[in-house]
This record gives sequence, C-alpha cells and structure tokens, in this order.
Amino acid sequence: MSSQFTVSGLTKTYGSNVVVDHLDLEIADGEFLVLLGPSGCGKTTTLRCLAGLENPGGGSIRFKDRTVFDAAGRVNVPAHRRNIGMVFQSYALWPHMTVRQNIRYPLKVRKLKQAIADGAVEAAADMVDCGQLLDRYPSQLSGGQQQRVAVARGLVAAPDLVLFDEPLSNLDARLRDQVRSQIHQLHQRLGFTAVFVTHDQSEAFALGDRLAIMKAGKIEQYDTPERVFENPVSEYVAAFIGMANRLELLRDHDGWRTAAGDSVDLAHAVVRDRADRGDAAVARLRPEDLLLHGSAGEVPLGNVALHAELAGYEYGGRHYDVAVETGGSRLTLRAPAAEHGSALRNSAPGAPVLISFSPAALRVFPAAGAAAVERATVAAGDPR
Repeated sequence: MSSQFTVSGLTKTYGSNVVVDHLDLEIADGEFLVLLGPSGCGKTTTLRCLAGLENPGGGSIRFKDRTVFDAAGRVNVPAHRRNIGMVFQSYALWPHMTVRQNIRYPLKVRKLKQAIADGAVEAAADMVDCGQLLDRYPSQLSGGQQQRVAVARGLVAAPDLVLFDEPLSNLDARLRDQVRSQIHQLHQRLGFTAVFVTHDQSEAFALGDRLAIMKAGKIEQYDTPERVFENPVSEYVAAFIGMANRLELLRDHDGWRTAAGDSVDLAHAVVRDRADRGDAAVARLRPEDLLLHGSAGEVPLGNVALHAELAGYEYGGRHYDVAVETGGSRLTLRAPAAEHGSALRNSAPGAPVLISFSPAALRVFPAAGAAAVERATVAAGDPR
C-alpha cells in the first residue's frame, strides 16, 4: 500500500511543554493505524492536529494530493475543509437533534444533497444496527447505541480519513467489546482509512493494521501488532504491551543470575541493544509465560526454575491470578484452577513456591529507563 497521508516533523508545544516532538507518520490508503500510549504521551494532541482542531508549531500534514498544514508555507486548512470524520470519546451528539439529524449533519454541512436523497443516512444507520433508532433523541439511547450513532455520523460522508479519539473508553466492558468488533468489521467491509487513539493494548491489537506506540511526543515503535507483540524494541514498549513481569539480571563468572541467585541462560532469549554485553540487564516476560509447579520434577526440560514466595492470589473461574515474590521482584502468573486451586487455597502468604519459564519467552533490555517503564506499566493496567 502506498502512503496517502503523511505527517512530517510535526511539533506542538504548550508553553515550554513539548507535547508532540518532530513526529513523522505515514498512513496508507485503507489502513487502520492505532496511536497507543499512556496519558500525556501526545497521541490525542497528534489526532487533534490531524483534524485541524490544534495548530501545530512546526511540520507538515499532507492528505493524499493536498497539503492541509505546512508551518513553513503558512498553510493551515480549517477542520471543516479537511474531509475528515471524527468519533469522540464523549459521543458529542447534538442533544436537540434526532439520530437521523445527527447522522445527516456532516452531509448537510458539506451540502451533499444528493447523498441525503439517495438514502446515505439510512444506509449509515443500518450499517451500525441503528436503523430502528432514527427518530429517537440521544437521551433515549444507551451508551453503546450513542457511540454506534457517532460512528455512523463519522462515516456517512465517506471522508478521506476517520479519526477515533478513545471512542470505547466510556463504555462498560461488554459494550466495549461489541462496539470494537463492529468497528473492526466495518473497516474490513468498507476499507476506510483511520487513525484510532487508545491506551488499551487489547483494542490496539484487535483493530490496528499498524501500531504507533508513543512516548513523550515521539514514536517509540511503529510496526504491525504481531511484530510489536513478539519483538518490542524497548523495555518501555514491552511493559506497555503486557510484559508486566520484570526480572533484574546480573552477570557473574558463571553467567547470568536473578537477584535471588537463580541461573538464567540467555542463549535462546531475544536480546535487544546488546543488553547482554554489560554486567546488568533487565528481562521482561508475560504472566502467561510463567508456570507454577508443585515440585521440581514438574519443571519442563530446558525451563528456568525460580524459587519464590507466594504473595497472594485471586480466583478467576477456571484459573487463579497468582502473585509471587523472588529476589525483590513481584511476578504475576495465571495458574489453572483445576490443577493448582486446592494447593493455593491451603497456602498462606510467604509460603515457598516454584515457578518456571522458557528462556525463549524472555525479552532482554539494557538496565535503564526504570521511571518511564514504570509509568508505561501503570498506564497499561489502567482500567479507564
């Protein structure tokens, strides 16, 4: 796919605070790009610059064959002339208008009378299963229905670019999954170009053709969901996409060890930025990569075994979410209830436990940047 939407050197500051820092993006026609990152990383400001709702301090934005912003050339096309659709977090439906009038509004502003006459409003409503709601007002709709109407309004005029500003964050978990699935299906069917802002990694992986993970106004990694998941380029990215378990590693004359003294072979681990060349490194792995064992004989051949203490557990139906401590690190794992439930219920905090993981599950990074990584870890677990 060729690049149809190009952002070059985009900069936005508020006073002395740099929110977007010389950011570059290329979006292919028909691509669904997700801007992912914690609060304050610049993703929503970037979206608002694309929309024309913010005036950048530098850089340029090009939509297909048209420049809509260029600081050097003093070009700044207003929002209503950029041919975009916008879906907001807060729905932003006009309360005094019916569903029909809300969806029709972009067509009316663009004076697309023929599209209205041809039934574009009704088609857009049917597309999001809201055809039966056309004569209702927003106050008569559920949150999920309001957001689906907002999606229909964003798509009805066939815009060059559809911008989604955390549109699912105000919905409960069940509705969030439903609307997310509907957006994904609509994109597969219609092939519109979209930029979607979220701090939720599950939304990003489910929807994105590519992810742009942001940190302090810059892009830390720009790649497909599969490559981001398997090969995060930094500990910051690894923490944000769910590799919540962090092990500090130290080198001695026998090789690498954890702070608790357990030996770790990095021969089959994925090592970034020559992290294994020094005397200290940090390893990341996901909760699902850790196994809980009743005895040493259960540890799979080739796995690294860690001696730990039980910190706590929570029942999750067919599994327990288990927290353990080893060498000053708290690790989490998911243990099958049928296999480990009885033993866990009969264990007190502080009881010795044995866990293991495959070295291939490790992603190893230089031992630096703990503060930024901690913020990413907290944000990734944010339920909002």
